[in-house]
Amino acid sequence: MRTKIIKTEQEYNEACERIYSLVNSSVNAIEPDSQEGEEIELLSLLVEKYEQENHQMKAPDPIEAIKFRMEQMNLKQVDIAPLFGGVTRVSEVLHGKRNLTLKMISLLNRYLGIPLESLVNGNKEVKLEAEKKEKLLKISSIKDYLGGSRAAII
Repeated sequence: MRTKIIKTEQEYNEACERIYSLVNSSVNAIEPDSQEGEEIELLSLLVEKYEQENHQMKAPDPIEAIKFRMEQMNLKQVDIAPLFGGVTRVSEVLHGKRNLTLKMISLLNRYLGIPLESLVNGNKEVKLEAEKKEKLLKISSIKDYLGGSRAAII
C-alpha cells in the first residue's frame, strides 16, 4: 500500500484493513523496527489523525451521563439525593427543570466518578456576548489555542 495522508473514507477503510492484515499476517510478534512494524506505526498515526478530524465523539449530555452512571451502579434517585441536596432536586435535574450547580458537578465527579467533561458539556445557555468574543479572539495566544483545538466557539 502506498502510504499517504488519508483524505477520504475509502482511504481510511483501506488503511484500517491494511493494519488489520499486517497484525494478523504473522504468527510471531511484529518487531517495531521491522518494515511491517514501521508501516503499522505510520498507518496508525495517519488513521488516528483522520479519526480526530472526521470521527470525533462528542461528550454525552450531562443528564445522560448521570443516568448512565446510575444504571451502571444500579442506583436510584434516592441513592444519589445527598449529592443534589434532596430527592426533589435530583428529579428536577434529571428532568431538565434545574441546572447542575458547581457543587453538584464536583460531588458527582468525586462520588460517582463521572468525568467533569461530561458534566459541564452541553450547557448551551453559557455564551459570550459578540463584542466580548470578538475582543477575546484578537488576543493571539487565545486565537492560536482555539485554532489548534477542537474547542467550540459559540
